[in-house]
Formats: sequence, C-alpha cells, structure tokens
Amino acid sequence: MNRRSAIALGLLLMGSAFTGPSDAAQNSKYVTLLDGKSMGDFTPIGNANWRVVDGAVYADRGNGFLVSKQSYADFHLRAEVWVDEPANSGIFIRCENPQNVSGQSSYEVNIFDTRPDQSYGTGSIVNVAKVSPMPHAANKWNVMEITAKGPLMVITFNGKVSTSGTDPKHPRGRIALQYGGGVVKFRKVEIMPL
Repeated sequence: MNRRSAIALGLLLMGSAFTGPSDAAQNSKYVTLLDGKSMGDFTPIGNANWRVVDGAVYADRGNGFLVSKQSYADFHLRAEVWVDEPANSGIFIRCENPQNVSGQSSYEVNIFDTRPDQSYGTGSIVNVAKVSPMPHAANKWNVMEITAKGPLMVITFNGKVSTSGTDPKHPRGRIALQYGGGVVKFRKVEIMPL
C-alpha cells in the first residue's frame, strides 16, 4: 500500500471510529494516563531522572522509559510533548515486554528532530512508516496523536497527519514514553480504547 492510500484509509478509519458522539461525549471516553501531578499510570524503567515539574513529567539525564501499567490493542492516544533540539524521545506503542522496551518488541513513534536518517525522524513510525516532510518539535509544546486500529497506525502531529502505515506484528501491548537524550517533557497524556 502506498503512503497516499494508507493515509486515506487511515483518515477513513479514524472518521468511522469517531463519528456519532459529540466532542464532549468523545472527550469523556478518554482516560488520563498522565495528569502533570504524578507519574500517573506509568512505571519508570531504566535510569532516566523522570520527575514532575510545572505540570509536566520531565527528564534531562539518563536513559529509560515510563511504561503504562495497562496493555492496549486498538486506541486513540493524544499527548503533549516538549523537547529541546538535541532531544531523542518517542512514544512506543503495543510494547510486548514492559521490562525491555525496544523497536523489535513494539512500535516507536519518533520524536527526534536531529535523527541522522530524517525519514524516520519526528512524526514517523520507525521501520514501518517514513515521514516527509518531517515536522519539527524543538522548543515548543506539540500535540501528538496516535490511532492504532488493527494493523493500521496513523500519526498526527500538531493537527496534521505526519504518516501512516500498516504492520500486524504487535497487536497489543503497553505504552512507553521514552527519554533518550536532551530535555523531554510530557503532559496531558490521554487514551481512548477503540
């Protein structure tokens, strides 16, 4: 399936998933995973120095993840993220092994403006769906949305579809917020099972 067809299919599926209820009804179906007051529904792994600062979960040293306590199959996730220019971060979805999060056991939705191979930089699904042009996340709050329905995944970055792709390898798993370098902040992380 080419990129344009995948995006069209993704928009169609997203539209069918969200038709019917009003915005207020839809918003009530979201479950808050990270509220800016605590680590919420997440458990840290690795040695990243995650802490709550000014309503966001923040890290600037070490290496690691915040891993959700629950597993998800089909869902719509939205998160606000702030990174500096050299930051290496991402949201890993459908993580099969919550103690060993990797691109081999999950999907990595990247937040990495300075990645050497920009086709898998910010807004991409690493090794599944490239991004072109790549959105830039540095030094501002951004809204990342991830819709996963069966093998289809659609990524929206600041209101624009950045990529979509299909892959059946990982049908269910945990959500993991990554700290890999620079300054990374997450806030308002919410999920709606589909």
